[in-house]
Amino acid sequence: MSEPIKVLAVDDSALMRRLLSAIVDAEPDMTMVATAPDPYAARELIKRHNPDVLTLDVEMPRMDGLDFLEKLMRLRPMPVVMVSSLTERGSEATLQALELGAIDFVAKPKVNIRDGLAQAGADIVDKLRIAARARPTARTRQATPARLQAVTTSSEKLLAIGASTGGTEALRRLLVPMPANAPAIVITQHMPAGFTDSFARRLDSLCALTVTEACDGQRVLPGHAYIAPGGATHMRIARSGANYVIALVSSPPVNRHRPAVDVLFHSVAECAGGNAIGILLTGMGDDGADGMVAMRTAGAVTIAQDRATSVVYGMPAEAVARGGASHELGIDEIGPKALSVAAEAGRAIRI
Repeated sequence: MSEPIKVLAVDDSALMRRLLSAIVDAEPDMTMVATAPDPYAARELIKRHNPDVLTLDVEMPRMDGLDFLEKLMRLRPMPVVMVSSLTERGSEATLQALELGAIDFVAKPKVNIRDGLAQAGADIVDKLRIAARARPTARTRQATPARLQAVTTSSEKLLAIGASTGGTEALRRLLVPMPANAPAIVITQHMPAGFTDSFARRLDSLCALTVTEACDGQRVLPGHAYIAPGGATHMRIARSGANYVIALVSSPPVNRHRPAVDVLFHSVAECAGGNAIGILLTGMGDDGADGMVAMRTAGAVTIAQDRATSVVYGMPAEAVARGGASHELGIDEIGPKALSVAAEAGRAIRI
């Protein structure tokens, strides 16, 4: 029998520490080895217990979670799951934490923390299990990537992207180099309500593309990237005459997710066919794998992120195993390949 996953919780709230401990210790495959009220106490406990995964509150006295995370990922990289409040400030801090190297995050309930956290218990332990298997690396300040060369393509071209654990950083690395006239991009990233708008605004501030949270009925335009809203709906792509439009659909979760990548990919296969390029990034599970098979069958070029650059090589691995990926590339190779494919299609259309 394998050793249980060792968890260490860092949170200034004694109630949160007790609740997280109860959730973790109820699982047969994990144990809470220690809890700490602040990062200073955490440093010694990390040395003593060598945990497999850390939960870390964003806002704490003496040293906040972001400062501690930056030092930790630079000096002693380890899997970290952030505990974040569902506020605008909390969501922005969480996105910064993911950029610094956190694997995932848990949304702290606004009210009735005891019941809210208990209801989220299954999601919390799933994220801890996934994080414990992830491969964090030391983070250093990276130069801003060079902007990729502008391309001329048909307005029919469409990039569809799916991502989960580790996807926020992968999407940043993929989208920031994109030129302002890149083909239209639609994205499903597994993320709860309240975070996708902040994520879109953060990417928009970094990109030449216009990045927004998607709205129902919105026309899909070149030079724009649209992120599926978290939580309540799936995002599909439909046709309105010669145009692509976004349809937000209130229907049950698919593959335990809403929005689900499979829903987006199947809709793109139906309405864009060979004009689409499908991209499946890092994430646990198999969401998007069947949809990528459908896209490739419909004539799309399809790209899975490779093992070496995936935080969690789950969703891309499933797509490869099922024959859905026509290419498997590192994260920094995906954008140039997608633009090259789109440009070649554009030249073929002009001929």
